[in-house]
Amino acid sequence: MKNFIASVAVIAALALGAAYLGYRTNADPALHAAVVKGDTMGWLQKDFHLNAAQLAAIRELHDAYSGTCDQHCRMIQEATAARRALEAAHGDKASIAAANARIDELKAICEGAIAVHVRKVAALMAPEDAQRYLALVLPKISAFDHSGAPDLRLNTSS
Repeated sequence: MKNFIASVAVIAALALGAAYLGYRTNADPALHAAVVKGDTMGWLQKDFHLNAAQLAAIRELHDAYSGTCDQHCRMIQEATAARRALEAAHGDKASIAAANARIDELKAICEGAIAVHVRKVAALMAPEDAQRYLALVLPKISAFDHSGAPDLRLNTSS
């Protein structure tokens, strides 16, 4: 029994050592730093292998789109506040339904515009990186809460 426990401990230590070594040799410190800082542009540059020209073009797209994004979010927030006011005032069902339809319409416009923007960003990347970027980002669009510019969190749980 003593040898069994010692063997299990040695195997576990070797497995942990191999996992740590694998992580350290495959982890990109600059990518990790960008993720920790929440630096979306740094993340894009490192994870999607962007050169300086690609990054500058994507930054320009992002800056040009940010006003539109802010406007969409503001309109959705205003429509949501109007619906809440109707609900608080015990408005009629038809008015509340119309308010819900307006919110849905505004969300569809916003999400469609974000998808177009994301595809423009992907068009500036190498094809294999663009496919990976689209596979990561497009499914997250419908989960945006429209409280401000989209947060491209790097986890895939949304």
